[in-house]
Amino acid sequence: MNETARAFCDDSELGYRRSRGALTAGEPLLMDDAYRLAHLPLVAPDHPGAVMRRDGAHYDRGRHPRVFSLVIPVDPDALDASPAFKAMDAECRAASFSKKIAWDLIPRRRSRLHATLCGSLAVGEPAAGLADGLRRRIGQIDSFAIELRGLFSGNINIGRLYLRVYPERRGGANALQVVQQTLGQKATDLYLVGLYNFIDDLAPEETAELKSLIDRWWERPLLRLDVRTLWLLGSCDDLVLDASVAESFHMR
Repeated sequence: MNETARAFCDDSELGYRRSRGALTAGEPLLMDDAYRLAHLPLVAPDHPGAVMRRDGAHYDRGRHPRVFSLVIPVDPDALDASPAFKAMDAECRAASFSKKIAWDLIPRRRSRLHATLCGSLAVGEPAAGLADGLRRRIGQIDSFAIELRGLFSGNINIGRLYLRVYPERRGGANALQVVQQTLGQKATDLYLVGLYNFIDDLAPEETAELKSLIDRWWERPLLRLDVRTLWLLGSCDDLVLDASVAESFHMR
């Protein structure tokens, strides 16, 4: 398909503005409980705010029983080669809050960059027949394109920055919701690629600079990708540091 002919879902059809975290002028950005439990023990275990475990939660020092999810892989080489992404990343590295980003984490996650499409399909080990069922159904779905835009700071997991995924619109339908519905899963409207993690709260002036950067890059496309393959990804932590691809599924 001609690149210029492709239509992508916009913010009126997706949940990014609804779920965007408040970055208020003159106020700090404080890591929330969800981030301090699931992420901070992995990126800054000595931080006094890190929650190593909590009654009733499955996390222990940021780790949990292995969870399998269906995800959209993101090609790290294509992302690194994008002039727009390189420009945005350079702004982040030059920003006042740069010293509070866990830069060492990025190469450790590079080969497993993804956006979750159907989360928590199995825990421990995939249920018998899960992969076969997914392969059969996914093989009947037409491949599609996505557009990555940056950056996103949400109202949950405050402390992590994501890229936003905008799916191709096919026949008036969100291509990702078509996949979810074909698989009998709940249709969602947020598809995020985890990218940067903070190791500390941001001061008010750092928060203001982050807000300005997010606002400037909100409408700017970073990269378009053709999605022909989905992964069944298993991981014992939310940063997929130990993740492995259990199965790859190819669309038609």
